[in-house]
Amino acid sequence: MGHDHEGQRVSRRRLFAGISSLGLGSLLAACSSAEGTATVTTSTGASVTPAATTAADLTSLFDGAGTCKLTSTTTQGPYYFDADKIRSDIREDKQGVRLRVAIKVQDSETCKPLGNAVVEIWHCDAAGLYSGAEAASTGGGGGNPPGGGNPPSGAPTGAPPSGGPGGGPGNGGGDMADLTPTDDKRYLRGAQVTNGDGIVEFTTIWPGWYRGRTIHIHAMVHFGNQRVLTTQLMFDEKLNSAVMAKSPYSEHAGRDTFNDNDNIYDDSMLMKITQEDDGYLGAIVFSADSDEDGA
Repeated sequence: MGHDHEGQRVSRRRLFAGISSLGLGSLLAACSSAEGTATVTTSTGASVTPAATTAADLTSLFDGAGTCKLTSTTTQGPYYFDADKIRSDIREDKQGVRLRVAIKVQDSETCKPLGNAVVEIWHCDAAGLYSGAEAASTGGGGGNPPGGGNPPSGAPTGAPPSGGPGGGPGNGGGDMADLTPTDDKRYLRGAQVTNGDGIVEFTTIWPGWYRGRTIHIHAMVHFGNQRVLTTQLMFDEKLNSAVMAKSPYSEHAGRDTFNDNDNIYDDSMLMKITQEDDGYLGAIVFSADSDEDGA
């Protein structure tokens, strides 16, 4: 399976340019409009209708998924903020093993796909740093910085808060306030709109690690202008080990936390991973409580 989808990219280039100049607030407002998806004005003055830009070949990845169990809610962690980056390729200049992430969002009660939901993902780079918080994330999350000292303010320590795994209300993640960015970097952060099949895709790199946490990606689902799910994506440890042995990951040695001793990890968070050309493709289904009634 190819991963560039160049013909689709070319035909959608103008749409990408328009949507990428929207802020997250405008995108959420458009996707939650009474008419479905409204036309909005971008920061460049153009009028666009936000729409999913997912490749057509992803639907088969989720054949037979068949689960409607409410996806486990987790802490959003200390490094979430609205990055205002509506895009599918979130790599910027970051080096690492290419990872294409496909996420299907469905309603946890009806099992029907949730179209026009906005999915955000964010994660650290190969050295364990988060954009917008490079100084703070140098210390990792839930552990001590390299060479000693204290973890950054607001980093999760000990047992996870009420937003930990367990399938609680889908609007979890409120245990921590949104971060006020301390630098102007925005790599490895982005948002996309689900298509009619409830699917979004991102192109990124395999995340690195930092002290106190296993390798993971954060995800948040917005629906009807509400945060209806905050969760995390995990990886099989055999694949983690293979990737961490490669450059630039191998330059960051001393990993201390793995899936079996991470205080947030749950088997349900594991992505289905397949090798794809020069990287990997990961797929997962989110069952979100779209009406926030706890079911």
